[in-house]
Amino acid sequence: MGLGGCIALIAVGAILTFATDWELQGANLDVIGLILMAVGIIGVATFTSIARRRRAVVPTVTPTVVDRDDRGRGY
Repeated sequence: MGLGGCIALIAVGAILTFATDWELQGANLDVIGLILMAVGIIGVATFTSIARRRRAVVPTVTPTVVDRDDRGRGY
């Protein structure tokens, strides 16, 4: 699941928890929404930690310029 899926889970969980007043027999939508938000937050944290590991810092190498003077050798 990518970053977009995690953000979608957080959004759906927030909608279920805070924006609906539906009642289902045998299910509490507030708890389901909280669980979806928690899974989304864990997913975002996991995704960012993996992405940080992939983005390794490579030191820049400055090219070395050697000044060669071949004009005096008869070439």
